[in-house]
Amino acid sequence: MKREAQQQLLQRFEPILRFTRGEQFFPMRVEDYVAACSLWVQPPGTTPTCLVPQGQLTLEQLSDPAGESADGRLFLKFIEPLTAAELALYTLHKHPPKEESFRAGRGRLARVGYVSRFVDALFSITLLARGRVPGDRAAAASIAYQSIHKHHPCHSYYGRVHQENGWIVLQYWFFYAFNNWRSGFFGGNDHEGDWEMICVYLAQSANGDLRPEWVAYAAHDYAGDDLRRRWDDPEVAKVGEHPVINVAAGSHAGYFACGEYLTELQVRFLLPLARITDRLQAFWHKQLRQYRAEPATNGAQRASNIFRIPFVDYARGDGLSIGPGQPHPWTDPVLLEPAPPWVAHYRGLWGLYTQDPFAGEDAPAGPMYNRDGTVRRSWYDPVGWAGLDKVAPSSQALPLVQQQQAELAQRQSELQEQITLKHRELQALGLEVAALQGQRHLHKLFQRQRAYLTQQSRELGQLRAQAAADSALLEALGRYGASLHAGECGPARAHLQRPRQPTPPTELRFSRVAETWAALSVSVMLLGFVGLVLFARDYVLFGLVASITLFVVLEAGFRGSLIRFVTRTTICLAIAAALIIMYEFFWQLIIFGVIVAGAYILWDNLRELWT
Repeated sequence: MKREAQQQLLQRFEPILRFTRGEQFFPMRVEDYVAACSLWVQPPGTTPTCLVPQGQLTLEQLSDPAGESADGRLFLKFIEPLTAAELALYTLHKHPPKEESFRAGRGRLARVGYVSRFVDALFSITLLARGRVPGDRAAAASIAYQSIHKHHPCHSYYGRVHQENGWIVLQYWFFYAFNNWRSGFFGGNDHEGDWEMICVYLAQSANGDLRPEWVAYAAHDYAGDDLRRRWDDPEVAKVGEHPVINVAAGSHAGYFACGEYLTELQVRFLLPLARITDRLQAFWHKQLRQYRAEPATNGAQRASNIFRIPFVDYARGDGLSIGPGQPHPWTDPVLLEPAPPWVAHYRGLWGLYTQDPFAGEDAPAGPMYNRDGTVRRSWYDPVGWAGLDKVAPSSQALPLVQQQQAELAQRQSELQEQITLKHRELQALGLEVAALQGQRHLHKLFQRQRAYLTQQSRELGQLRAQAAADSALLEALGRYGASLHAGECGPARAHLQRPRQPTPPTELRFSRVAETWAALSVSVMLLGFVGLVLFARDYVLFGLVASITLFVVLEAGFRGSLIRFVTRTTICLAIAAALIIMYEFFWQLIIFGVIVAGAYILWDNLRELWT
């Protein structure tokens, strides 16, 4: 596809980005960012070395950086930390108008359980020990970005047109100078540089027109079916042919509906515990068929896991709006297909390398690469990244169904021939076995033929089962083909398993007492433990049990789940009591069980005899 056609196609479906009040960083040109950066290399076990000082770096130099080595980590450094005087001056003059200021949602910690809040507290403490972006860097980045925007007041995106398996994928890449999710919006991390992306999936209709069929918005490290929505899904807001993305404050994740999203951050060293907890929850709800809270009316929600760190993404859409017909339009797209040298050749990070073991505070790599230098799946396989590799474009669906029907019909015909031949062979074998039966001198031959007969009978049964399954599949394909021929596309949300949905307003109405308790509970628990150790050391165990019980009861009361808590506690106590009884009276229970079983067998046999 020619560059002019790519540009026209990208502009036809240009997205509209709606930000949250208080957002400080917006999509910008990478050359302006790179010009304000310095280039560094971090060899293992040594201090970083500056390769190109600030103010001298260009995209051409980034394409072929000097000092690159197999074991060195290249990274950019956008800004230097502010001095105490500069930070004080910035804080003094940072008073945005009320209509542009950010107000945190109520009850971030009140939305999750006590254990999750405790893990969240431990995660916050680890920021003191591990590599992180200093808090004054966010202020310095804001000052630097405002200076750049003052000289270049424009908003840019980078576009790519990728063709794969009948799909034409329009990728829109947005670059932000800084991610201030943690320092600005109580989120999980801060880092310099931020690449975000959305995809619009087009398919060619029968008359040759290109029509949008799916759209997917990148959000954190998620991938798969839950990322995408069908173009006619009511959740996909559009202005004409331009999809609307609600951008989360600070993190710049993309969401379909505006609102506040409870996001769980997965920490690597807690991953095994999180998986075990998921399995236990599944066993509790599926195998034991215990109580599960009713899913929200706006879609299924993923069950909260106590070993994932809860944060809120504020994607309210009440701030700045960028896009066609908005107060702030896009500049002409910069094409990334074919990939320019600064995309294809630079595998380093687009910001500060803090050496964070969790990687959350490290800057990301470019649109083509992951942090470790491997190619992003969203770059080399944007169709599979959104789970569309198993979905055919609508114009190809009916021909593929008809082709599958023809192949199945052919296979059915071949199966029927095999079944007929196998049945005749089986009948002949049956006659041979019947003839050999009772012939002592042919006993070994009889055993071989009877075993072979059993094997052939099993194979015939498998063939008939396969024929029955193919017949049912052929019938289903016929019904599905008829629906496609009638223009029906099926449910728009059938592919969704755990779609991300904003928290309903009813769940945001926490009382001030509940919010205060959520904020103080972890600290009160820790201080209470210290008090027990210092002043009541002989009663530490009893005090811990009593305090934990009190905290759990209060937690259940504040969260409106006291009845559920009592039910679960009763079930757990009943299971514990049953296990204790089994341990204490094991042999008595065995003897009692044998007596009961013998009595039942005797009664059943006598009843049959008398009848």
